[in-house]
Amino acid sequence: MQEGTIARLVTDKGFGFIKREGEGKDLFFHSNDLVGVRFEELREGDRVTFEVTDSPKGPNAVSVRRAA
Repeated sequence: MQEGTIARLVTDKGFGFIKREGEGKDLFFHSNDLVGVRFEELREGDRVTFEVTDSPKGPNAVSVRRAA
């Protein structure tokens, strides 16, 4: 699992971006990939843990959880 911070939320579309430690490009995630938290409960700046998977558009965050 990796850790990061919610950088931006696009609430009307149900997705957002995670700022990863030591990485220049933010990582996309979709609300369907959340575990144990609803999209509406997330705020920019929240710490999260996640796994990275490849997609046709590049890497995505999956199994996104609020960090303990």
